[in-house]
Amino acid sequence: MLPPSYAQQHGHAERIELATDRVLRTRNKLTYRLAHWPIWIWVFFIAPGPITFDLFAHGPSRPMMLWLAAVLVGTGVAGWFGKLPGVEPAPYILRFNEDRPNPWYRRICYTLAWSEVVSYAVLNSAGLIDAIIHGTWRMRAIYDAWYLPIAITIWVLGAVGLLPRVGRSTKGEGLERRYFYGSVWAVCVAQPILWFFWKALPQTRVSDVIKLAIFWGVLGYMGNLARRGLLPRTRPILPGETVVAD
Repeated sequence: MLPPSYAQQHGHAERIELATDRVLRTRNKLTYRLAHWPIWIWVFFIAPGPITFDLFAHGPSRPMMLWLAAVLVGTGVAGWFGKLPGVEPAPYILRFNEDRPNPWYRRICYTLAWSEVVSYAVLNSAGLIDAIIHGTWRMRAIYDAWYLPIAITIWVLGAVGLLPRVGRSTKGEGLERRYFYGSVWAVCVAQPILWFFWKALPQTRVSDVIKLAIFWGVLGYMGNLARRGLLPRTRPILPGETVVAD
């Protein structure tokens, strides 16, 4: 358990990790690197929000497949040269809370991931609220109008280093990773559940209220699990000896 003062400052996590307990590795196994590659394929593939909306609404199309091919090539080349987080031949961060420059490729990748986490959660919530108010679904129009403004705002915040894991230094990695993964867990679980109920329930005001309640409920539930450190990679890591960041 965390000391009371530390728990109050960092979200009352019920489980922590000590840096000294983590296994040190000087090289990333090929299986580890390959396991991280699909993550970044997905991150870059869903970056064009309206196209991704069409994928879930109507299925794949030729432009989507061409974009996917470009993403596969681009991320494959970046991964080959060790310019994707987790796909590097050797871990970059070996000591949590060490003031070390944060590489440009980490800042770009995590900024893009943050933009998608925020944009999709906000736009889906807005689309549901709009449907409840007006009695009709205008989700595609909302994506067309607001995806880029929201995403660009997050890109700007990332460019100036105001997002977790995107700062110019890796000093806060032991805590910032839990904010990132907690957000990813919440949105990645809530989104498919919302998509299922969007398909399964009729498009009426009552069912749209139910969808919104489920969506927000899952976001809140997963966020609370992350806050308590009960999800993978959401435990605070206290600074200490040399370790490896995931």
